[in-house]
Amino acid sequence: VFAQYDADNLALSPISKSYRGIRDADYGRWDEVSDEADAREFALLQNSVAGMRAQYDLAALSEQDALSYRLFEMLAERRASLYPFREYRFLFDHRRGAHTSIPAFLINIHRVDTLSDAEAYVSRIAGIGPQLDALIADARERADSGVMPPDWVYPYVIADLEALIASGDNNAILDDFDAKLAPLTPDLPAASEGEASETIALLSMAKEAWNTSALPGYQRLLAEMQRQQAIAPTDDGIWRLPEGEQYYAALLRSYTTTDLSADEIHNIGLREVERIHGEMRAIMAQVEFEGSLQDFFEFTRTGDQFFYTSREEYIADAQAAIDRLGERMPEFFGVLPTDPLTIKPVEAFRERSAGKAFYQRPAPDGSRPGTYYVNLYNLRDMSKNELEALAYHEGLPGHHLQLSIQTQLGDLPAFRRFGGVTAYSEGWGLYSEELGKDMGFYTDPYSDFGRLGMELWRACRLVVDTGIHSKRWTREEAIEYLATNTPNPQGDIVKAIERYITTPGQATAYMIGKLKIMELRARAQGELGDDFDIRGFHDAILTSGPVPLSIMEENVMNWVESERGD
Repeated sequence: VFAQYDADNLALSPISKSYRGIRDADYGRWDEVSDEADAREFALLQNSVAGMRAQYDLAALSEQDALSYRLFEMLAERRASLYPFREYRFLFDHRRGAHTSIPAFLINIHRVDTLSDAEAYVSRIAGIGPQLDALIADARERADSGVMPPDWVYPYVIADLEALIASGDNNAILDDFDAKLAPLTPDLPAASEGEASETIALLSMAKEAWNTSALPGYQRLLAEMQRQQAIAPTDDGIWRLPEGEQYYAALLRSYTTTDLSADEIHNIGLREVERIHGEMRAIMAQVEFEGSLQDFFEFTRTGDQFFYTSREEYIADAQAAIDRLGERMPEFFGVLPTDPLTIKPVEAFRERSAGKAFYQRPAPDGSRPGTYYVNLYNLRDMSKNELEALAYHEGLPGHHLQLSIQTQLGDLPAFRRFGGVTAYSEGWGLYSEELGKDMGFYTDPYSDFGRLGMELWRACRLVVDTGIHSKRWTREEAIEYLATNTPNPQGDIVKAIERYITTPGQATAYMIGKLKIMELRARAQGELGDDFDIRGFHDAILTSGPVPLSIMEENVMNWVESERGD
């Protein structure tokens, strides 16, 4: 059942195939954009679950198969809870949308190792226009029914589009194609008399595809974004949408995998903010800083000594931090990552609007490493104090460890190897920041303050996300809350609030997930005492792949019972 579902699901998505490293007849295509395509994908999952229930008795399955059965059911339930709101998602905003995801995909995912790969790249450039037109039509229909981002989003999107359009033939996509062709040139057919070489012909075809399909598509998208800007709403939260409160409640359940209400999450955030402020005051005393906590925030967000002056220095220090921690990994983990990890700055075409750091998982066939992206567009947004915590979250022992292990779980069904549960993965990332301290790092008190600052950031997210989407805070009120309660620079704060507005609910998963992991570790230590092995605890969490928090708890307590039995 799982294998058939995966094969059928991949058949619906050429993009998913490319992420998996599969190159077949679909390699030059984009995913279909239509209501019918959404319905097919939804029906495939629900019908697959129904078929599984009819064919298998849960009680008769092995432990691992039974877990897969339950996780497949939960996946279908989460999708079903959000399906009625599928047209509420913003198709284009300052962080997401085909205007930036298409170049990012071609540059980072579409490999060119053969002539047919190169031809598929040209085919995808030619398909950009129709792809954008389908998305434009969908976005126009949603906007005319009131589903569109707030007015402040549009200048970002329009600026990105204008820059891409103005770049002409010197754009990031054509530059990438040219660079990927270079190693192939010796293997391509040479020019015959009176004919262009294969390389020149391919470049010419790519430029023609750009100018006749992609560029006009981007121009039409620009016109639609300018039209929407004139009618965009000024309210920020999704409470303004039809059934907005129900939509937000469904998002919170899906992202956190709990039944916590918006008010409960808001109050957890307020409690955690107070706790972390207390730990920060202890560091203030350690470094003998005189003044209020807000004075200390201002000192750390403005002092020149806390910022880099070159991108190269930042990258080098981040690599060194990951290398140092990597040496101690066997002491804390039984299962280790098998994929290499690379650190890259965010590409110029998306660095203005991208987040400060993120991770791209490795390809399952080993053809693409795990990649930790750092956004160095403005070095004053990337404090030295946060460098360690960011590197541990996105790299080791955070997302790279978790996703490398998950991707290589070859005996598990594909939906577990390649799927995701935000509270699990982002909870692990945030837990990894604190685990770095347990592993002996953050020896500089300012770096430890940076770690607390990032934890505080996630606690504040609980407050501002629910504030915006449930309590009807404005963008400005949310920005003011972060400015008062965190040490982050203004640019960081504005970007964050703008992210939470356009991706409602997602930011609550980090702290909710991390608190559950910490709770389970404390319970396991309490029950096992001197027999507690942190490597076994971590493996109990990581070797299942992403799971809802209730299943994570079951897995850990089953491990505790097995350890007690030994």
